[in-house]
Amino acid sequence: MEHVVRMGELAVSRAGGHVLSCIGLGSCIGVVLFDRGMGAAALAHVMLPSGAASDATPAKYADSGVPATVRALAAAGARPTRLEAALVGGASMFAMAGGQEIGARNEDAVRATLDDLRIPVVAVATGGSSGRTVRVHVASPGLAPRVTVRDAGGADEDLDLDVVLAAAA
Repeated sequence: MEHVVRMGELAVSRAGGHVLSCIGLGSCIGVVLFDRGMGAAALAHVMLPSGAASDATPAKYADSGVPATVRALAAAGARPTRLEAALVGGASMFAMAGGQEIGARNEDAVRATLDDLRIPVVAVATGGSSGRTVRVHVASPGLAPRVTVRDAGGADEDLDLDVVLAAAA
């Protein structure tokens, strides 16, 4: 079963074989959080760096969406101290004069929030100028999920979740 996570939404699963997906990420960030020990995974579709998120759209903003996703995973049995993250999206979709692109701003805000929560980023597929689709294939307890990324017009590629990246990837 596949659950499509739309803009400003998040989803959590502990069901092995379940798939969480964000289709056509442009400047948005697909934030994948997971606890290998519990086999729990979540996907949030973050649209903007910060703002006044309502209860109806907890994942719309990085500063509220990442903590909301952590809380949702904890409610599903995950341990916040064991969470790891993968980031997908953050493309430069729109030329902006004199300022940082929204995709880069989104990634910076997500990373800052993850740093504040002490959640390591273990894989990244961000930047560039084309959209991406991310799929999180939820695994059994003890395993990392399989995360695939597809660039617009490309083929699915697996992210390597076993290599911890430096904070400035």
